[in-house]
Amino acid sequence: MNLDSLNLSILGPAFIAGLLVLSTHVPLGNQVLARGIVFIDLAIAQIAGLGVIAADLLGFEPQGLAVQAAAVTAALLGALFLTWTERHWPDVQEATIGVLFVVAASGGVLLLANNPHGGEHLKDLLVGQILWVGYAQLTPVALLSGGILLYWFSLRERLGHLGFYVAFAFAVTASVQLVGVYLVFASLIVPALAFRRLAGRRQLAAGYLLGATAYAIGLAVSALFDLPSGAVIVWTLAALAIVASRLVGKGSRPAPVPIQ
Repeated sequence: MNLDSLNLSILGPAFIAGLLVLSTHVPLGNQVLARGIVFIDLAIAQIAGLGVIAADLLGFEPQGLAVQAAAVTAALLGALFLTWTERHWPDVQEATIGVLFVVAASGGVLLLANNPHGGEHLKDLLVGQILWVGYAQLTPVALLSGGILLYWFSLRERLGHLGFYVAFAFAVTASVQLVGVYLVFASLIVPALAFRRLAGRRQLAAGYLLGATAYAIGLAVSALFDLPSGAVIVWTLAALAIVASRLVGKGSRPAPVPIQ
């Protein structure tokens, strides 16, 4: 255990990155759970990651605009495709999402097959490098997150399927490059699952509190014991969610969430 590793200059930006991810993923996660399309986050995140890998292979700067454009374009194409499949094949939407995830993940493996650092790139995409996040990366993500939240809470009654998927694509594209696929999925689903028996503002507040606590504890533990931060935060989220779910009361019925 190394107490000197609790350095706010490193943990501070990482924690803020987690809060930004939670800001959009907690409300979106409630809708995802209500729609029964739990694995959409994995699929869209993987598609956005595929766009990042493709742009990297073409020689674009890792944090440049071209890479961001490639990630957003890939995610939006995936979102448009899922909008189309939900309209035409609603009975197999979850299965379609699963297939899309596998295809995108396999595509990333193929693109990196001849890259000597391919394994490292895949690890970064899945587990993320949250401790390497700097304040310069957070400003555009904060602006985007604010725009998504304004869009979501002011228009969600009129968004429809396409509006939901577009908002989702932008949120996931920004998040996956900060914290990785695993943390993006956990941030979306775990708080929604833990507090599915609550509704409205109580559900949102509880989800935000759970997520923020898990990120703070997970980052501290990973720094103290020199463990991968993303994996530790995922486990912390899951452990706290189990406790929180039992505290809410397993005897109560799940609160209905309106599907937009």
